Amino acid sequence: MSRTFLLLGAINVMLGVALGALGAHGLKHMLTPDLLTIFHTGVQYHFYHAFGLLIIGILLLHFPQSRWMAISGWLMLLGIVLFSCSLYVLTLTGNRSLAMITPFGGISFLSAWGVLIYALWKGR
Repeated sequence: MSRTFLLLGAINVMLGVALGALGAHGLKHMLTPDLLTIFHTGVQYHFYHAFGLLIIGILLLHFPQSRWMAISGWLMLLGIVLFSCSLYVLTLTGNRSLAMITPFGGISFLSAWGVLIYALWKGR
């Protein structure tokens, strides 16, 4: 499971870099400042949780049987999809109805960190 989260983390860091560059260079003149800020927020949280996936991958090397750490990793990945991707689609399409999905991504992020805290506290 460690390798899975290390791979997912590395892929998401790479995507974060690519999307950050797209926002800084490609979309800078296409989006309004408000939409560009929303896009940047998506990239920012994408990065935080991509690094979180890498951390979970490393922690799973030390706690290979920890079901809770794996659940935390899946929740982080779900958060990236629901939070960051919904912001990307919102800014690129202008479809504001997707904003309803974004809070579920935030809840997923919070849950992921809470589950990770529990996993570390439990220590198994």
